Amino acid sequence: MSIFNNKQQWNGQNNYQNSTWTNAGNGNGTSSGNGSNNGSGFNGEQGKKFLKLLPYIIVVVLIILLAGNCFYKVSEQEQAVVTMFGKVISIKGAGLYGRIPFIQNVTFVDTTTHGMPIGYRTEEGGTVEDESSETVEQESIMITSDFNFVDIDFYLEYRVSDPEKYLFNASNPVDILRNTAQSCIRSTVVNYTVDDVITTGKNQIQAEVREKLVDEMEKNDIGLQIVNLTVQDAEPPTSDVMQAFKEVETAKQGKETSINNAKKYQNEKLPQAEAEADKITQTAEAAKESRINEAEGQAERFVQLYAEYSKNPLITKQRMFYETMEEVLPGVKLIIDDGNTQTMLPIESFVNAGENVLESDNKDTADESATSESAGSAESPADSTTNATDKEEVAE
Repeated sequence: MSIFNNKQQWNGQNNYQNSTWTNAGNGNGTSSGNGSNNGSGFNGEQGKKFLKLLPYIIVVVLIILLAGNCFYKVSEQEQAVVTMFGKVISIKGAGLYGRIPFIQNVTFVDTTTHGMPIGYRTEEGGTVEDESSETVEQESIMITSDFNFVDIDFYLEYRVSDPEKYLFNASNPVDILRNTAQSCIRSTVVNYTVDDVITTGKNQIQAEVREKLVDEMEKNDIGLQIVNLTVQDAEPPTSDVMQAFKEVETAKQGKETSINNAKKYQNEKLPQAEAEADKITQTAEAAKESRINEAEGQAERFVQLYAEYSKNPLITKQRMFYETMEEVLPGVKLIIDDGNTQTMLPIESFVNAGENVLESDNKDTADESATSESAGSAESPADSTTNATDKEEVAE
């Protein structure tokens, strides 16, 4: 019964509210079934005023929205392409500009340098050496001229050079750039051996690929410019082969080190040897000139001597004999006799022998004297006389 009574009460309240709003709309609203309202017509007048102001409110809101869409700002790192009815009318740089709303459209294009890894993928800000990098074999595995496989990675840097061509000349210019770069890389690597790709040919490959890619992008004309292209890594596709190539690379580095050390030694010793050779050559040249001058002088002297000899042969012959004797005799011990003298012994040899004996005896005597003095013994006068006599005999 309570539920039924509540339902009837709710229905009665609804009927009362409906009648009240109906009377308010007619200007005869009442607070009870039979009472009258002193504020009759108030709600109707306020509604009419609101309806009159509604168009002005809509216009103000539209003006505010249009004013916000009439201006746009371009940052330093981008350019704005302005189109009207699908046609490009201008390209704006950094600054604040105005446009016609709903008629002119503005598309912002980032013109900073972007990076593109080829052969691997990394997290944002990572490099090919990071553990988080993943190899993309479809891009990195290539064949060389000696029919070997090599795993090579590149890093491409590019930027938007023409925003209009970038937006309208191709639907996806970045994919076109990636495919073109892979084509240029493969067409270049196939001309090198695997040894050159992994060791000494990286710089040359890098330069050739960049040149080809620049030419291809000019032909495609999609508004992208190549900034730089570098080889990140090049290695064999398997670990065993990789280890073998690392050993080869180490051996080549050792070879280069030995060559450099040999050249260093050569540069140190070669100038020294050249200086010594020059010194020997100069000494020989000086000796040669001296001998030549001496020979020429002797030849000239002989010619002059022969001229004098031709004039007075006897006198010249004697003079030559005397001059020769003056040069020879001072160093010769010569004894001249008349042929009747008995054979003479060389006295000088005996004299020299005696002098040597005396010197030896004097030395022995000095030693003995020193010994006797240390022992406290003295020599007698008779012994001294005997020794002196013996020395005289030896001397005679």
